[in-house]
Amino acid sequence: MLTELERSWSTALTAQLPDAAVLRRQLHADPRVSGDEADTLATVARALGVDLEPVAQHGGVGRVGPSAGPSIAVRGELDALPLQEATGVEFASTNGSMHACGHDVHLAALVALVRAADNVELPYGLVPMLQPREETYPSGAKEIAESGLLRRFGVGHAVGAHVHPAVPAGAVAIGEGFVNAAAGEIEIVLTGRGGHGAYPHQGADVAVAVSQVVTGLSEVVRRTADPMDPTMISVGTIHVGSGAANVLPGEGRVLCTVRTVSDAEGTRLATAVGHYADGIAAAFGCQARTEYTRGEPSLINDARLARASHGWVQQVGLKVAPPMRSLGADDFSYYGEAVPTLMCFVGVDADPGVGLHHPRFLPDQVSIARVAKAMMAGYLGAAQTIQDQAREEPL
Repeated sequence: MLTELERSWSTALTAQLPDAAVLRRQLHADPRVSGDEADTLATVARALGVDLEPVAQHGGVGRVGPSAGPSIAVRGELDALPLQEATGVEFASTNGSMHACGHDVHLAALVALVRAADNVELPYGLVPMLQPREETYPSGAKEIAESGLLRRFGVGHAVGAHVHPAVPAGAVAIGEGFVNAAAGEIEIVLTGRGGHGAYPHQGADVAVAVSQVVTGLSEVVRRTADPMDPTMISVGTIHVGSGAANVLPGEGRVLCTVRTVSDAEGTRLATAVGHYADGIAAAFGCQARTEYTRGEPSLINDARLARASHGWVQQVGLKVAPPMRSLGADDFSYYGEAVPTLMCFVGVDADPGVGLHHPRFLPDQVSIARVAKAMMAGYLGAAQTIQDQAREEPL
């Protein structure tokens, strides 16, 4: 039954790809950043042709196929990045924001998949989730997962697909278990007595204290984290002073991203950073305040769902790539706290050195079909899992 569904669905999907290509260009040319996705939601909703229930401010969730019984959710991200595009294509964005993470491709692929589903008989509901704020906090996925809509729409499994230039074009990486890191942000604020640069003995040199904190963070990681567990702190922002060369500033700020294998490890590392910052600040006659903001939990692919989907990836005409695991983060992981989930990484061609979030990152139009097929493989893997579990239940 599922094999016949794949054949007819794939045929229907092919017919939807020209319109999906037009939609992708439209979305790419007029992106909206996190928290401002209302126009993008409206555009995608019109193309989708499905009644959507509003959620998470600028998000929407619907259901197609059987109206009762279990369903399988497929996520599409609505937001772009605050980045000036440098691709030079005719449909490039000119509004100072850019779909530099492939979300335009994901949305077009999801629309094609759902529209194609109108021509087939699905065994279980298909729930398109149009999600805002994947790129920033507060997370749109977290809000949807906590809204009660997954339960109300009967969602038993959730599938995501993300383009990635580290995966060979035409292949899909599906690994069971750990896929992406737990994430968080640490803000360190140092304050002290400012003054004249010619009289440092009369003040507290916040600028030097900040530099000591920054250069020592790697040592905090080394002395806190188990070397067998991937752990990382990267400094994204350092702000000290107002631009004058001869003024000792009274405040400095450091903003870091933290990536660990678990939420508990992130909290433990943030605590160690706080103790370290306090000590460095005291040595320079300053004070430190450290604040940790927990981000996404680690992203875990359900083992059974991943194994079931592997065969369907090949069935839809794609290759299976080795698992891709990284300290990247995706708030799709919040759905994994509610239901079994699967994140697929879909290979795309990209210029050497051009990756996600780069101003020249531009997946080609063929990637729409590949992402849609990966989503279909995930749906079919979830459907197979549901059927297998039903057969295993005692009478």
